[in-house]
Amino acid sequence: MRKPLIAASLLLAAGIGIASDSAATRPFEADSAAVAATELDSIVRAAQRKRGIAPANPCSDEVFVRRAYLDVIGTLPEARDVEAFLGDRSAGKRAALVDALLDRPEFADYWALKWCDVLRVKGEYPINLWPNAAQAYHRWVRDAIRENRPYDKFARDLLTASGSNFRAPAVNFYRAIQGRDPQAIAAAVALTFLGERIETWPRARRATTAAFFSRVTYKRTAEWKEEIVLDDPSPRDAIDAFLPDGTAVRIAPDEDPRAVFADWLVAPGNREFARCEVNRIWAWLFGRGVVHEPDDLRPGNPPAIPGLLEYLGRELVSERFDVRHVFRLILNSRTYQQSPIPRADPLVAAETFACYPVRRLDAEVLIDALAWLTGTGEGYTSNTPEPWTFIPDDRRTITLADGSVSSALLLMFGRPARDTGLASERDNEPTDAQRLWLLNSTAVQKRIDRSWRLRECWRAARGDPAEAVRRTYLTVLSRPPTESESDAAVRYVRGGGRVLGEGLSDVAWALVNSKEFLYRH
Repeated sequence: MRKPLIAASLLLAAGIGIASDSAATRPFEADSAAVAATELDSIVRAAQRKRGIAPANPCSDEVFVRRAYLDVIGTLPEARDVEAFLGDRSAGKRAALVDALLDRPEFADYWALKWCDVLRVKGEYPINLWPNAAQAYHRWVRDAIRENRPYDKFARDLLTASGSNFRAPAVNFYRAIQGRDPQAIAAAVALTFLGERIETWPRARRATTAAFFSRVTYKRTAEWKEEIVLDDPSPRDAIDAFLPDGTAVRIAPDEDPRAVFADWLVAPGNREFARCEVNRIWAWLFGRGVVHEPDDLRPGNPPAIPGLLEYLGRELVSERFDVRHVFRLILNSRTYQQSPIPRADPLVAAETFACYPVRRLDAEVLIDALAWLTGTGEGYTSNTPEPWTFIPDDRRTITLADGSVSSALLLMFGRPARDTGLASERDNEPTDAQRLWLLNSTAVQKRIDRSWRLRECWRAARGDPAEAVRRTYLTVLSRPPTESESDAAVRYVRGGGRVLGEGLSDVAWALVNSKEFLYRH
């Protein structure tokens, strides 16, 4: 089997993740910020200054364009889009790119994937939504994101849903729980919408919160795997209960207790509801929340920068729970647009958001990136329950609805099981098995050798090795090579009597194995 023989200096000349002085490191950093400082930046910088922490330098356009594509839509940019962005000299081009990405259909695809992890959208054991319901539930979530449904309405619709799991997809919120007793439901509600683990609550608080879900009823029908979820319509007495904040309420016999709870939860004055959502968004974009873990909000786990969480929560409420507004605030900030190279101790820098955190691509995003680059899809199946589920090879991995539909690669790269809804279920840590597959797999080699996208790079270069290397870098890493990288690659391609295409395949293979390709940075 042919091995890629590119020298290590070809891959990451700058060494992402190492300490840096104040001078910009090319091609990853810029000399000056591309955007004005915002209120968000002032809050973050004040906290850093108080601890004597220097923020990272601004990131370059080359870094920003790739980062924005991956973070917003889970998709690599086309080389022509990278060149157009790098060639744009307008002052507002980064904000314009953010707006364009938020409007793309892949935004709904990618963030539906993220939400379906939280909501445990899974057809098989131990959740057992069954395939039809999992598909309907995913479609409901994706539609809500696509139409930018206000977050308070999104939450209320889930909590108050009634009807068939096939025809009223939001009722699957109550089915995707391991346990159907009121305590189990209350635990899922607290984790999802308050970011709190009910096990840490006093027993009395757990019991009174569970009372709001004491009438949730599940009813089978004659249709296979169909189930009706509803508020029990049987005659009943009023319920005296306490909301999680200690407020006493009386629930009339004709009231749905879930609606009473939902009214309290999404009220603009409920800081915890908004704080949970903005903390989750921050964690999705930065790899860790202002409160870390993002589903462990409690007095004993304070936010790294309290003013930041309060500011973002107020913004979400003031904009009528427009989630994309929060995305724009974060993505257009200097804090987000920092270099990945810290100028302080890396652990402290990560905790105080003094650099952009380098972290491996999600399993689904990485597999899609390889499929996009090589022009070959990944096959997915779920063998149980019958009927077996098969997904076409050209289906994007980020669009998979059912957490039970999987593959060996998804499991290898840490796709979450979707059993608990906890963020820690996703494992983005690199393993020896991953490294060996990327370096030694014949499948990877063949995919790269046969890639129509890479062949087009080489064809368009018309026999010029330097141009072929430039196009290969733009395609794989979303940036042109540095002068030293280009020289090293061209020497390799021309050396040893190699055929141009074979030598460039080796270059592409080496780049695919680089940290710059495999990681967000």
